Amino acid sequence: MFNAPRPVQAYGGGTSQFGASFMATENPLLNSVYDDGLDPWSAAPSPAPPPLPSFTPSTNGFSSVIGDATVPHIYNRAWSAVDPNSTGETSVNALSRALGTSSLPASTVDKIVSLVSSRPRVSRLEFFVALALAALAQSGKDLSVERVAALAQQNALPEPSLDVDSIAPSSSNFHDIMRLPPPTRGYSADDPWNASRITTSPNAASKLPALGSINNGAQSSIAGTGLPREWWKKQETIFVNVLGHQGFVLNRYLVYEVSSDRGPPVPRRYSEFVFLWDVLVKRYPFRLLPTLPPKRIGADEGFLEQRRRGLARFINFVVNHPIIKEDGVLASFLTEPHFEEWRKHTPITYEEESASKRVDRVEEMSIPSDLDDKLAVVRGKISFLIEHWQRICLLTERIVRRREAAAVRTTPVLRPSFLPTHLPSFSLAASLSTSALVPSGSTRWSSHSAPASPSRASAASSADASDRDSASSIFSGLTGAARRTTTLDGQADLSRLTNTFKALVEVNERCWRGEDCELCAGVRQGLGHVSDHTQRQADALEHRSRTMLYSTLEALKAQRDLYIAMRDLFIRHDRLSPDLVDRLRKRVETTGHKLETVRQAQKEGHEQEVDKLTGAIEKDQATIAALLARRVFIRASMWHELRVVLHNRENTLLTQAVQAFAREEHDFSEASVGNWASLVDAVEGMPFE
Repeated sequence: MFNAPRPVQAYGGGTSQFGASFMATENPLLNSVYDDGLDPWSAAPSPAPPPLPSFTPSTNGFSSVIGDATVPHIYNRAWSAVDPNSTGETSVNALSRALGTSSLPASTVDKIVSLVSSRPRVSRLEFFVALALAALAQSGKDLSVERVAALAQQNALPEPSLDVDSIAPSSSNFHDIMRLPPPTRGYSADDPWNASRITTSPNAASKLPALGSINNGAQSSIAGTGLPREWWKKQETIFVNVLGHQGFVLNRYLVYEVSSDRGPPVPRRYSEFVFLWDVLVKRYPFRLLPTLPPKRIGADEGFLEQRRRGLARFINFVVNHPIIKEDGVLASFLTEPHFEEWRKHTPITYEEESASKRVDRVEEMSIPSDLDDKLAVVRGKISFLIEHWQRICLLTERIVRRREAAAVRTTPVLRPSFLPTHLPSFSLAASLSTSALVPSGSTRWSSHSAPASPSRASAASSADASDRDSASSIFSGLTGAARRTTTLDGQADLSRLTNTFKALVEVNERCWRGEDCELCAGVRQGLGHVSDHTQRQADALEHRSRTMLYSTLEALKAQRDLYIAMRDLFIRHDRLSPDLVDRLRKRVETTGHKLETVRQAQKEGHEQEVDKLTGAIEKDQATIAALLARRVFIRASMWHELRVVLHNRENTLLTQAVQAFAREEHDFSEASVGNWASLVDAVEGMPFE
């Protein structure tokens, strides 16, 4: 009952080639075409959720292992060493380095890593279980997660012997990407967007100039864009991170931390983002506004992470819009520490922008006479653009995941009898190999935008076939009920490969000849070089893949969101721009004839009737003048959004994203080539006989 799709009212009023949108219903929660095919009313897991970077999932399978046991101090010290940014997760590389200080054999370290982690990232609880297993190994006992669970129930978790001071955190700066501190620069004295010729009433919100944070790019050759030179360097950046859950069981909600230059970080709920969107879309109906990510009952961690990123794209769009960035409610949203209390004590108007602003004669003359034709060009291709940018985002994410992905088999030491009880998330992860790469709501999405083309269907089917081929490799078997395919990234496999090489070197430390063997020693030394270089490649691959997921891919999704916002702007324009000018003119004409008749009749008391009719005519004429001014304002707004916002963002920011992608790929490729070239030199002296 609760997961049934909520009905969306059909869009009415005016003709449009676009289907219904939640913009038309003025309810952002009814959107089914938002982001990455996320269906807000589906109970199915989100497609291929990346590890959540901001908090530890509450559904971790090892929560029942540790329970409420008191954790020894060395556990927290070691965790702080591998997770200095308090993100709640660390890499398999970092876990291997921590266990490497325990003086345990590499084969034992590899076994512990395989026991506690089937993912490329390691949670805090998994890390603690690994330390407990290391302590058991140091004391000569069998490695068993059940034994750790039994000791935890007795509140007697063993303490491993570790050299915590020598543990170095992961060299990947993925979390630096996700949790950058707010910039320290101040506001610019000039308005980087240039003052608009649209006159604002005295009670309008004060200006808040935008700030610079985006990397450099090529100078634009387009004249008359309405923006200052190198405007893309002067954009303000807002960071949205997850603080955690608050409230009780029946009233539990997720809290985000919004950080900006305008003041200290402020906590915000999703409902407060909805309130902000509602205010802005009513105040600025003829401006480009991105959609909000949806809400879902029983959302999983993948859905929550997608929503966090969608909220970040939304707030960064509006704070860099040349008009909306000046809104007073937006400024309070970014600075008020208690936004809910501020809303209760502050009167908020939803008055449309055109009621307080007028277009002067110079601005009106700058509106092209063929504006409707220009808008028709964009209107005619917007559905195609949305479909293909959605496709680009999907395929790019697949490419990133394939680049780091490898189908692996659960290690035999992870017994099936233990797997369903303590690792419920593993069977879920197994289902993410192929179908999860396709957003669960993609079919619903296409029904609201444009029918899927045959080329799109063939590309999707071929991609699915490729996924199935990779999933049916020799590593695809699992035992018993867990016989399914699990997709892990290459960083995790390289880490495990490193541990395996180290274990192999240890096993072959003594030759069967019983004496020093130069051949065996040389080969062992070469394998040691291989393990060192695979470790470096693992770190580089982890960093590059995370950069692409949270930088390049987000830039592509912002491009797609821009076209969805333009489509919704057309829908609002078709619904809200019609007015009553023609009817009022006819009524003024009819009232005028009646007034002339009353004056000619000269009946007793006709003066009162004349005054009444005259007042009605003046009132209608004033309304007509206001509506005509609104018509001009709407045309000026649509021209501004087309020329200044859409044209610049769809070209300049895409240029910037492509250039950044090319540079990063070049740097990564050069680093990889250098790493393997140094390995070639290192193994050149390996003996043959």
